[in-house]
Amino acid sequence: MAILERSDTGAIARLKMNAPERLNALSDEMLAALQAEFDVLRDDKSIRVIILSGVGKAFCAGHDLKQMTQGRQASDGGLSYFQDLFDRCAKMMMTIQSLPQPVIAQAHGIATAAGCQLVATCDLAIAAEGTRFGVNGVNIGLFCSTPMVALSRNIPRKQAFEMLTSGDFITAERAAKLGLINRFVPEHQLAEETNALAEKLATKLSSAVKIGKTAFYQQITMSTDQAYAYTAEVMAQNMMDRNTEEGINAFIEKRPPNWRQ
Repeated sequence: MAILERSDTGAIARLKMNAPERLNALSDEMLAALQAEFDVLRDDKSIRVIILSGVGKAFCAGHDLKQMTQGRQASDGGLSYFQDLFDRCAKMMMTIQSLPQPVIAQAHGIATAAGCQLVATCDLAIAAEGTRFGVNGVNIGLFCSTPMVALSRNIPRKQAFEMLTSGDFITAERAAKLGLINRFVPEHQLAEETNALAEKLATKLSSAVKIGKTAFYQQITMSTDQAYAYTAEVMAQNMMDRNTEEGINAFIEKRPPNWRQ
């Protein structure tokens, strides 16, 4: 069985991490599979939305600690392996946000350490009731420094720092209040709710969503005046799209737009 399974329904691609015996840990193999699939999806114009989920009891338990321990056997004590591992993980996370399609995390069970980072990195996230989120590395003497990057860009600083230094889990309800996830639903409704959101996004003009997603992540690190200057140019360019012209005309004429994808 593949460590990462892909199934498409119309314009929606569903990726399932399939290593339940490891709680879908981000092993070398899982990272490679995710990176490869995202690289393919980047150029797949038939796909407008991506859903990422996990098989088994958990969404993702973070890095594979047993595999990391084996990396220590290198002549440098594992330093080069660890540097490469975290570089590969960061590349995969950044790829998610550079994709033209929105990526929705469908979380259940636990999402801890790099698994919590994965939820924070996805553009949207829906979780099942009872899901727990944590950046718990501090409990074993490994501060979750790379997960901190995504986490601290999702939730308030003091709340992020408490999670990072206490090693405590937070509930799905708390995660929703802090902004780590969009919402939580009963577990039996998780797939349905996630699919409904994906289907809604898939109806939007894909070129506009692509422009908007890129602009979202670009402007968020800018000063306010820089962000307005940048996004004004983005909107001007967006207005040049013939499909945007069609969308505006359709709204004025009170009819559905006839997108030419």
